[in-house]
Amino acid sequence: MDLGLKGKVALVCGASRGIAFAAAEELAMEGVELVICARSDEAIRSAKTKLEAHGVTVTALEADLATSEGIAHVVQHVQAAYPKGLDILVCNTGGPPTGTPMGHEWSSWQAATDLLLRSVVELTRAFVPAMQAKKWGRVIAITSLAVKRPQGGLVLSNALRAAVTGYLRTLADEVGRDGVTVNSVLPGFTATERLDNLAAANSVRTGASPESIFAGWAAESPLGRVGRPEELAAVIAFLCSTRAGFMTGQAVLVDGGAVKSLL
Repeated sequence: MDLGLKGKVALVCGASRGIAFAAAEELAMEGVELVICARSDEAIRSAKTKLEAHGVTVTALEADLATSEGIAHVVQHVQAAYPKGLDILVCNTGGPPTGTPMGHEWSSWQAATDLLLRSVVELTRAFVPAMQAKKWGRVIAITSLAVKRPQGGLVLSNALRAAVTGYLRTLADEVGRDGVTVNSVLPGFTATERLDNLAAANSVRTGASPESIFAGWAAESPLGRVGRPEELAAVIAFLCSTRAGFMTGQAVLVDGGAVKSLL
């Protein structure tokens, strides 16, 4: 299927590994020119090398999007390199620490807000106006099934990914008439380094083995397994495509059916 993306320009954040790297690779296979960023210079340069094998131009930036300096670095580079602006923005950052509702000091809440919410707000404010001017654009945020079903021990993620979803839904209403669609993808339990870390944290909290925790996550899906990053990436690429032009303001759950709800 031709997604109509060849020659477009995308910024994919947190793309050194996991779901965001898989999304960048899916876009590269569609002929999209990429800017990718992550906190580790070594990791993002390794990702750049892998993505360039698909025959597209890839720019790798070391940037911590939880900081104003990291956001400014990405914005300044992209605006200088692409004066006409981006076509696609994929927002993604690492997850915040685990913890209970009253177990975090406010400093932890502030850090998680900067990581999850501020990065999305600042990047959309920087890049969406150019999309509006071109009358075409795609904004995708990678969030979590926690938006639909809050997870125990993940209060920071539960609260702030919901805030991101509310922001994006409001933004979708504002920019839709300019040809810009805004959606989010909600991964379920997916085989990434983040899931390994969550299993380890849950093991410490509950006393269960990481293996049994993974087995429990797999059992939640009617498919009897956790997801693969490339399965999420395929949904992200479709939402970026011309074929998904009538789809906006949606929070798309990709969880193998783990959340038992009608909507």
